[in-house]
Amino acid sequence: MIDQLLRTALTELTGVRHPVVQTGMGWVAGPRLVSGTANAGGLGILASATMTYDELERAIAEVKSRTDQPFGVNLRADAGDAASRCDLLIEYGVKVASFALAPKPELIARLKEHGIVVIPSIGAAKHATKVAAWGADAVMIQGGEGGGHTGNVPTTLLLPTVLDALDASGHGDVPVIAAGGFFDGRGLAAALAYGAAGVGMGTRFLLTRDSTVPDAVKQRYLAAGLNDTVVTSKVDGMPHRMLRTELVESVEETSAVKRWAPTARRTLAFKRMSGIGWRQLVADGRAMKHGSDRSWAQMVLAANTPMMLRAGLVEGDTGAGVLASGQVVGVIDDLPSCEELIDRVVTRAAGELRRLRGHLV
Repeated sequence: MIDQLLRTALTELTGVRHPVVQTGMGWVAGPRLVSGTANAGGLGILASATMTYDELERAIAEVKSRTDQPFGVNLRADAGDAASRCDLLIEYGVKVASFALAPKPELIARLKEHGIVVIPSIGAAKHATKVAAWGADAVMIQGGEGGGHTGNVPTTLLLPTVLDALDASGHGDVPVIAAGGFFDGRGLAAALAYGAAGVGMGTRFLLTRDSTVPDAVKQRYLAAGLNDTVVTSKVDGMPHRMLRTELVESVEETSAVKRWAPTARRTLAFKRMSGIGWRQLVADGRAMKHGSDRSWAQMVLAANTPMMLRAGLVEGDTGAGVLASGQVVGVIDDLPSCEELIDRVVTRAAGELRRLRGHLV
């Protein structure tokens, strides 16, 4: 385990040793991966969207039993019990609350009152300035190269656009974490050179020994090339980058009418597994739809997504599930531990930055 080589606004803000974030991937970012990242000096983010309230409490307690280092929890700001879940973070002294959607200003204020760092994920410059004005401590951006739900602007354009917008709005001191396309120390060095405070990596952490994704599925990822991912809206109505599997190809070619029956079955299965009642499911759907241009048909598809991801990432059934993935899958060929990964990423980044300083005149 290496000592701190890079001090940034992210390491100062969160208390982690290295400016590397393991993103909150549903069904993947569980206690073992999060604690492995934390013990290696990075910021591990526990994914809670696919957990019930009680499962989240147990997961937080397990992470606390595995590490004394800072870690975070990713929350759905539009969930009906978001406030109660935030109370869990406060009760257990979790260091970071990250959000897939912008939390309301009053929720940001409540978390900050208790010393919790608030980091929303945003996909556009205007969203960055909005949450900064609301009091967010940092933001994470993901370029189109990233896995899961993603936009179409590459990280190399989205990152400087967000940085410039924050500067222009008077919030240039808000750290920006860059995600989408990062897998090694050269990427971290490049992100820092752009002005980011660190990088977030999802697929790279999924492909570690600390990840609980089934080994056979990991091998499926390792066999993928740079052109073996696809962005489709057919799975849940939103652009979603995943591995190009037979299931995904068939979904792409199937009509909306033929997708309804299996979609309904998976939605009911998720309802049973999560313990969410119909009233809460509808309320969450309305919250998700608010401010969105998705139709109700697309919202039903979105509710179905967790089960398709679970089938692939937990049960290892690639014939019935989908495998979210960033484009970096095409350049990853090993399964290090979190400690090995973070050590080599940070060491390489520090070396690249030293090399570049040698060229200054």
